Amino acid sequence: MEKDPYNIIVTGVGGQGNVVGSQLMGAVLVELGYKVTIGETYGATQRGGSVMSHVRVSKAQQLGPLIPPRSADLVIALEPSEAARVLGQFGNPGTVALVNTRPVYPVDVISGDRAYPEADLLLEKIRFLCKQVYFVEATKEALEMGNPILANIVLIGAAAGAGLLPISEDHLARAVADYMSPNLVEINTTAFRRGMRLVPNER
Repeated sequence: MEKDPYNIIVTGVGGQGNVVGSQLMGAVLVELGYKVTIGETYGATQRGGSVMSHVRVSKAQQLGPLIPPRSADLVIALEPSEAARVLGQFGNPGTVALVNTRPVYPVDVISGDRAYPEADLLLEKIRFLCKQVYFVEATKEALEMGNPILANIVLIGAAAGAGLLPISEDHLARAVADYMSPNLVEINTTAFRRGMRLVPNER
């Protein structure tokens, strides 16, 4: 990890699987010898509300569960408007973000009570709020595998492929077998591999 502590936020909306993704990530980092604390905040998850996991990683100490404002090192976002919202609160000039490009429209947008941000303006705002951003078609990859919830693992694979997380396919396989089910290892490791190929390692 580039820093100690290293602060990661995994964000999305209810039903996208970011809580499971953060738990798997934490399990791998514990196996690698890090002290990991995970704190979660929930909006109206049944109505597509915000869900955010704070993953705090250190070799030296056990940290509190919530990341202070402006202190995220890595943001992994399953939904672009959630990426902008989280970066606005927790981003800083050193933050790196991986952002799934597929929007999820909340109920008030679907009902016509609120407009969803225009795509180009939203992506430009995300670029402005962090040091570097990788836009990843994670949902597209997951749908090609038959299950959109696999976008969470695609993004973790992309983070590993970019050199942002010290996670290998074998690490993920063990975590899936322990935390979820051995029957799910193959499809999740496939999603992880697909994610790794989406982002070049420039670090």
